[in-house]
Amino acid sequence: MSAISYQSGNRLLSSLSKADFGLLLPDLEAVSLDLRKVLERPNKRIEDVYFPDAGFASVVAVQPKQTKVEVGLIGREGMTGLPVVLGNHKTPHETYIQAAGHGQRIDATKLRKAMAASSSLQSLLLKFVQAFMVQTAQTAISNARAKLNERLARWILMADDRIDGSRLPLTHEFLSLMLGVRRAGVTEALHALESEGLIRASRGEIIVRSRKGIERRAGGSYGIPEAEFRRLIG
Repeated sequence: MSAISYQSGNRLLSSLSKADFGLLLPDLEAVSLDLRKVLERPNKRIEDVYFPDAGFASVVAVQPKQTKVEVGLIGREGMTGLPVVLGNHKTPHETYIQAAGHGQRIDATKLRKAMAASSSLQSLLLKFVQAFMVQTAQTAISNARAKLNERLARWILMADDRIDGSRLPLTHEFLSLMLGVRRAGVTEALHALESEGLIRASRGEIIVRSRKGIERRAGGSYGIPEAEFRRLIG
């Protein structure tokens, strides 16, 4: 087991008081978060909770016939295992790493004990649950109302928020999952953003050329969950 210092790369852990962080520290284990690593399986007991320092995970709704649609992203701003925070032990969703990185892992039972010992720890983790719920609601609104180019711009911004540098490891397969459209639609939307000089797309990678331009293209589909996170956690 590898302990970490109080200065964590994870914003949620860094927001904890020293006393609350101290409750978790003995049980935190530094881990690699490899591409496609499965963190939660549908309707299976959640054994561990992850706090990413780098990279990000997709939370994916799995429908009949294994149809999958991404409903949220979790990176260095937060944590997986939200059913554990809510007093449960499983979810119908799947969570796995879409951009490789690293972070900390804690046994779900030990996290429950720490939350039981500290109301302030429980309160902060519940605030992240609320922020994530706003993100998933905004995803539903964007999927129903926003144009494809706006939705793509939103996801690029969300990925950019969770990755250092301007190079985003976003494949057409991943973008198709995020947007719930065929790859041909992804290609067309990427070309539209590229023609405006906002991104440069290559195989397995998107380079952000104008963050502000992408924000303008995303319009109202981006910003509400991010503002909620700042309001609740800082």
